[in-house]
Amino acid sequence: MVMAPHLNGTNGVHSPTKTPKPRFFEDYGIWKQAPILVGTTKFQPLPDVKNIMITGGAGFIACWLVRHLTLTYPEAYNIVSFDKLDYCSSLNNTRMLNDKRNFTFYHGDITNPSEVLDCMERFSIDTIFHFAAQSHVDLSFGNSYGFTHTNVYGTHVMLESAKKVGVKRFIHISTDEVYGEVKDEDDDLLETSILSPTNPYAASKAAAEMLVNSYKKSFKLPVIIVRSNNVYGPHQFPEKIIPKFICLLNRQRPTVLHGDGSPTRRYLYAGDAADAFDTILHKGALGQIYNVGSHDEISNIQLCRMLLEEMGIPNESQEDFNKWVKYTHDRPFNDHRYAVDATKLRHLGWNQNTSFIDGLKTTVDWYKRFGELWWGDISKVLSPFPIVVEAEVVSDKEEICDEPQLPKRRESSA
Repeated sequence: MVMAPHLNGTNGVHSPTKTPKPRFFEDYGIWKQAPILVGTTKFQPLPDVKNIMITGGAGFIACWLVRHLTLTYPEAYNIVSFDKLDYCSSLNNTRMLNDKRNFTFYHGDITNPSEVLDCMERFSIDTIFHFAAQSHVDLSFGNSYGFTHTNVYGTHVMLESAKKVGVKRFIHISTDEVYGEVKDEDDDLLETSILSPTNPYAASKAAAEMLVNSYKKSFKLPVIIVRSNNVYGPHQFPEKIIPKFICLLNRQRPTVLHGDGSPTRRYLYAGDAADAFDTILHKGALGQIYNVGSHDEISNIQLCRMLLEEMGIPNESQEDFNKWVKYTHDRPFNDHRYAVDATKLRHLGWNQNTSFIDGLKTTVDWYKRFGELWWGDISKVLSPFPIVVEAEVVSDKEEICDEPQLPKRRESSA
């Protein structure tokens, strides 16, 4: 659903004593030109929910829920977007809400207990969606300590603070990567499947889940865990494959695949993800786990071809295709595929409404119009393996070649 943009709005920002880097608060007005994107669901408001804290609210997936809940339930819910404004965040994602009386932005860090507790107490928070996390797998191989600090310790801070103020719902956003790699011939995984993460990011999210479960058992904290597959769409920072490749092609530069491009991922459009979280808020049972999954499974190399088609770039011949698709070495370990079964969520009434073809069309159009300006200069993040140093992205100098790189030999798990 697209709602008409609001051209004004300068209030609704709460920042404690810290002084963030100015670039996060610079406003060039690009957001005024963009459509306001939300989900499609609308439920009868819950009587025991009034003040909702959404961590990571200036980031990709969470900002969709922030906009959706703020605009869909203006008389029922007050939304507090809590974000530290890391390199991948942008206040442009929620600036269109600044004139809404039921929206507030709080500049805070989930690893800072005083800021978290202050936010919860100041705004009488009764419900939490905990999205905030370090989530880029490539970065986790080189900066795993940062992932443990944010994803595990940060979650611990959130849980302890939620216990202190007595929240009524703590909805923890995890990932399908906690299950580990799923073989081609294996069934889709249920919520009861064993967790077997294979990279530092996924391991940190699995560890965070253990803390969530411990607070449920030890302190009777009312929690729900959500495990989603890959989400894509407008507002995603171009470190991830779909927006990165769109931005590269829009600059008339080739895409660069890791390894041989054979790994597959299932993709869910961000509007459908927002609907899933809204459904879980209103229909989900406390103490439960819900998978959020699509059936659109696409290999990385197939994705390249679909993007070339969507952007009108000739790719019928192998020669044309090779002009726009290059290769570099793979990750230290790259799961071939993930696959979750979302039947449990569908029983609550949720369905995937946006096909990958339609979602990709919308996404390509958005990045062609806004991708170069939404986050400022994105040149450095478009390299194959960028790194982050003190909230600034630094380009890598990895070798790029014309031929697929053979995947590294794996040890048998038998």
